[in-house]
Amino acid sequence: MTPLELQIQTLPDNPGVYQYYDKDDKILYVGKAKNLKKRVQSYFTKNHDNYKTSVLVKKIVTIKHIVVPTETDALLLENNLIKTLQPRYNVLLRDDKTYPWICIKKEAFPRVFTTRKMVKDGSEYFGPYTSFKTVNTLLELIKTLYPLRTCNFDLSLSNIRAEKYKVCLEYHIGNCRGGCEGHETQEKYQTQITAIREILKGNFKESLKDFKNHMQILASEMKFEEAQKIKDKIEVLENYQAKSTIINPKITNIDVFSIISDETMAYVNFLQISHGAIIRSHTLELKKKLDETNQELLELAIVEIRARFFLTSTEIVVPFEIDLGDKIRVTVPKLGDKKEILNLSERNAKYYRLDQLKQIKIVDPDRHTNRIMAQMQKDLRLSVEPRHIECFDNSNIQGTNPVSACVVFKDGKASKKDYRHFNIKTVEGPNDFASMEEVVYRRYKRLLDEKESLPQLIIIDGGKGQLSSALKSLEDLGLRGKIAIIGIAKRLEELFYPDDPIPLYLDKKSETLKIIQQLRNEAHRFGITHHRDKRSKSALNSSVESIPGIGKTTMITLISHFKSVKRLKEATENEISSVIGLSKAKKISDFYKKE
Repeated sequence: MTPLELQIQTLPDNPGVYQYYDKDDKILYVGKAKNLKKRVQSYFTKNHDNYKTSVLVKKIVTIKHIVVPTETDALLLENNLIKTLQPRYNVLLRDDKTYPWICIKKEAFPRVFTTRKMVKDGSEYFGPYTSFKTVNTLLELIKTLYPLRTCNFDLSLSNIRAEKYKVCLEYHIGNCRGGCEGHETQEKYQTQITAIREILKGNFKESLKDFKNHMQILASEMKFEEAQKIKDKIEVLENYQAKSTIINPKITNIDVFSIISDETMAYVNFLQISHGAIIRSHTLELKKKLDETNQELLELAIVEIRARFFLTSTEIVVPFEIDLGDKIRVTVPKLGDKKEILNLSERNAKYYRLDQLKQIKIVDPDRHTNRIMAQMQKDLRLSVEPRHIECFDNSNIQGTNPVSACVVFKDGKASKKDYRHFNIKTVEGPNDFASMEEVVYRRYKRLLDEKESLPQLIIIDGGKGQLSSALKSLEDLGLRGKIAIIGIAKRLEELFYPDDPIPLYLDKKSETLKIIQQLRNEAHRFGITHHRDKRSKSALNSSVESIPGIGKTTMITLISHFKSVKRLKEATENEISSVIGLSKAKKISDFYKKE
């Protein structure tokens, strides 16, 4: 038994955290497990599809572990160790910004301001907020509702009695009530701070109630101008609340998390709900290093976000079951308001991802293409990336004017100069299978003869029958097994593989399926256009042939100019005569008038 095998065999069957080290004693990976022995063994006993995981396993020389009481403790410890050790193969948190806070300073007359640094001097901090826009809006709201001081004087009772300070311009324009000269008591000022504290927590109810009571008292005392000022403040507060409240006010103090992921990245959106309003939204980027599941990524992100934003809610809403311990209630909603807010969170994550992809497309288009190609290779179980894809589709009406189309995509984009039309030559009547066999054979026979590059993937618009016909042509050309080929059936978007009776179903939102659908739709459009042109020319040909005195040369001239019977019928005698002369134009005009 090797030293590594011995380490694995002696691991405990308890929850804990394991750490992988290489030959130079450098940390490679930190992971958590409900059962340490089973989890670590799984790395060495199964074949890994992910290349990075295979490389990681080959580098492991030493395994260390820490046993903890529960899986939740393992999750918390894993998060701390990843932050401290920053192993090469662990998920990378792409967001390490310092976010702003709103501070209520510990003073006799507390100031309220924004800061990026927390000073442990007894002051209260609310946040952190994910955008300065939110912070500025809140501070503007507070400033409108409550006149607070902005100076940094030491307004102790002894300094006020000693008349050490004088009121400034802020007092004269009504933004401050002059606590520095004793015009406002400390108790009254603290009442405002209590109301501000509730607003920062997302609770507008108490402030609205106090303002309404005060307004009624002023109105009863016939102080209508002052009452109007209070009414204006109520409207400001209600307007702000109306913009924030988008869910049931009965839903209080919950955190909502959702995740959207692709081959290399995951995006976790977080919404904080307080008193029926969304008071915070944030999306965290996670770069995958191995083939982590959405459940693993979401658990890691939740622990990170809760620690970063000092969240204390006892209920979280998520799209699937996860284990975060007994103290946190996990809800997976199926219907109702919580399901709607979860859908909103998922939309935020989706739009954030789309924004990031658009930026990558502009800044680094090759990276976007490489990601799409890698995703298609994985989804379609291909041996190579499908950089060159060709798609075939047949078009006919009850066997008349049968044609086929071949469209070509290179690096996920249409290569229109490589599109090809085919007129069916060897098939009589409506026979899609034989038509597909003919065009696939003709297409790749020519590419082989001209020594042109072959595609990595062929897509056949149709089910098993059309796929079998195309496969027969590849076999005749000696290309079977050298080019991947699949069929797509329209009804359920099923993907069929040769010699596999069970179809593959891709996620309806997957980028791979969207590209395949785009190929199929483009082949259909290209084929139909050619079919219509051929049908129109055939109809025009037969129509002109039946006109007495009109020969083959005139017929070809008319077909080239008017393209269809309809256009020829609608043309005036003068328009026709400008193409073939007056006498022949009169014959054609008279013929269609009689008809």
